[in-house]
Amino acid sequence: MTSIDPLLQPYQLKHLTLRNRIITTAHEPAYPEEGMPKARYRAYHVERAKGGIAMTMTAGSAAVSRDSPPAFNNLLLYKDEVVPWMRDLADACHEHGAAVMIQITHLGRRTRWDRNFWLPVVSPSHRREAAHRAFPKKIEEWDIRRIVTDFADAAQRMHSAGLDGIELEAYGHLMDQFWSPLTNHLHSPYGGSLENRMRFTLEVLAAIRKRVGPEFIVGIRYTADELLAGGLTREEGLEISRRLKESGMVDFLNVIRGHIDTDAGLTDVIPIQGMPSAPHLDFAGEVRAATGLPTFHAGRIQDIATARYAIASGKLDMVGLTRAHMADPHIVRKLAGGREADIRPCVGANYCLDRIYQGGSAYCIHNAATGRELAMPHEIAPAPARRKVVIVGAGPGGLEAARVAAERGHEVLVLEAASQPGGQIRLAARTPRRREMLGIIDWRMAQCAARGVRFRFDSWTEAQEVIAESPDVVIVATGGLPHTEVLESGNALTVSSWDILSGSVAPGSDVLMFDDAGDHTGLQAAEIIAESGAKLEVMTPDRNFAPEIMGMNLVPYMRSLQKLEVTFTVTFRLERVAREGGRLLAVVGSDYGGVRKERRVDQIVVNHGTIPNDELYFALKPLSVNLGEIDHERLVTGVAQIAQPNPRGSFQLFRIGDAIASRNTHAAIYDALRLVKDL
Repeated sequence: MTSIDPLLQPYQLKHLTLRNRIITTAHEPAYPEEGMPKARYRAYHVERAKGGIAMTMTAGSAAVSRDSPPAFNNLLLYKDEVVPWMRDLADACHEHGAAVMIQITHLGRRTRWDRNFWLPVVSPSHRREAAHRAFPKKIEEWDIRRIVTDFADAAQRMHSAGLDGIELEAYGHLMDQFWSPLTNHLHSPYGGSLENRMRFTLEVLAAIRKRVGPEFIVGIRYTADELLAGGLTREEGLEISRRLKESGMVDFLNVIRGHIDTDAGLTDVIPIQGMPSAPHLDFAGEVRAATGLPTFHAGRIQDIATARYAIASGKLDMVGLTRAHMADPHIVRKLAGGREADIRPCVGANYCLDRIYQGGSAYCIHNAATGRELAMPHEIAPAPARRKVVIVGAGPGGLEAARVAAERGHEVLVLEAASQPGGQIRLAARTPRRREMLGIIDWRMAQCAARGVRFRFDSWTEAQEVIAESPDVVIVATGGLPHTEVLESGNALTVSSWDILSGSVAPGSDVLMFDDAGDHTGLQAAEIIAESGAKLEVMTPDRNFAPEIMGMNLVPYMRSLQKLEVTFTVTFRLERVAREGGRLLAVVGSDYGGVRKERRVDQIVVNHGTIPNDELYFALKPLSVNLGEIDHERLVTGVAQIAQPNPRGSFQLFRIGDAIASRNTHAAIYDALRLVKDL
């Protein structure tokens, strides 16, 4: 390449020439079907190959054994039928110039026994992992022999499939469970000294090399410091790194730092928004300096500047931009084309990973095409005819509709009641830790500006104002308003979580928050209240606290709130509120029945999602050709809406996001993309 950008320089890994320095590290988006990487899985990786990535590492934690059941819909490498599927994936990515590898593992205790074959999970001790809760069987030597063979079989299958290499997973999984003194309670020959604790790993490597030969690329992703009392230390980690090199069987190291057996530990390994960028980069550089082996690393390296520094400084040979490629699979192509400003930013919301750990598929909070490549485009095609599109509301859904419509070539006008774009995201971003969410808005505003979208702010829109624009299409993206009318009586005595977040209402000194939504808005308001010095009780009728805030996003909230005067109460419901003297009397019941309690506080905050702000929609509905109707079959299959039950109408009318019902940012953006991409 003629570019002098360090990220765009090729890299030679043994016989393999990688076309630049950017990779995606292993991650399981939970797209497999029956444990196989079928069309959806293949399309996801091929999109990144098209986007110019040097190498895609497939399959976070592809299972080599039957007693390593998927924790989150992993690939099953113990089945021969995986070979043709992986061959198709590799061939398709190779056609676009990207190398393909796969991460293989035995999960050990990091899974559950009550899945697939109901076999006991195994580990070098009976110590349970908090995250997955299974009490493991202490591994026996016949288990070790069996699993070593399973690793070799899986490697041979991937070699046969035409992949460029494999990566062994050794942090939090069985291999690392042998390494760590916390999880290895075996005696010699597999327990005790570091040499004994590494024996299983070296036996696996030897068995793999015997099957695939010396040329096939084999690396290892591992923790070189567990940052955990009694666990693997930095010194031992560096010694493991040196011994891996001395074995002559490892071609690259993919370094992480920390432990993943708890939500808090996992979040420190894979930091989210509001946490430091690239916290383990310097440590990965130490490992590279100590070993001289090709070194890969990923860990909240979400922007091009940090990635470029990682390569230019010599800390890494290949840099992982994994979550960043979920936000934008075309990073390298845009970078090489001088379009760095067009790269859709990763905002660290971690919607992608948190969904996986809750048993769902990975979706980017603001790229609704990721994981839907078979139906949703990453690049918008021009429309056959130019139309006028009026969008009411400049929140994430409205801005996505404007962006996509403008890319289609339409004339676009956005009307917004507030003085700034952003909607609920701007409210969320008032908390410093979630300020990065503004990237969702800023990127879309820049894209709209580049395509001539017109904006009219401070405009409370009535139906006549819309009609006066003579639109062909109207999209109502007016969002919702706080829903606080949820009690039997006393609703007027409460304030909303929005009131607290916006600063329009100051926190009281003794506060009850009734959180019946369990989302970010509730806990953000709770932080503001608690940090003011108030005494706070957060009450929910749910059996789980904050159920809409998934594991990794919950960690920063708990680290903050647990240090303050906050009580968390589950399975109780606020029923009514009355004024009693100078205070508020809260009457509390339970969905389980037979309980009545009282609280006396000076402020009650209700968090119950939003109610649609839909007056404009219903005013426009009788004037539209489709009467607001959406054909769900056409919507979910990704084709244009054509219904016209009212031929006397003058425009198509759609509403999206919270203007329909209280949901989330991703839903609003997905609504917009799939409606507007075919206008």
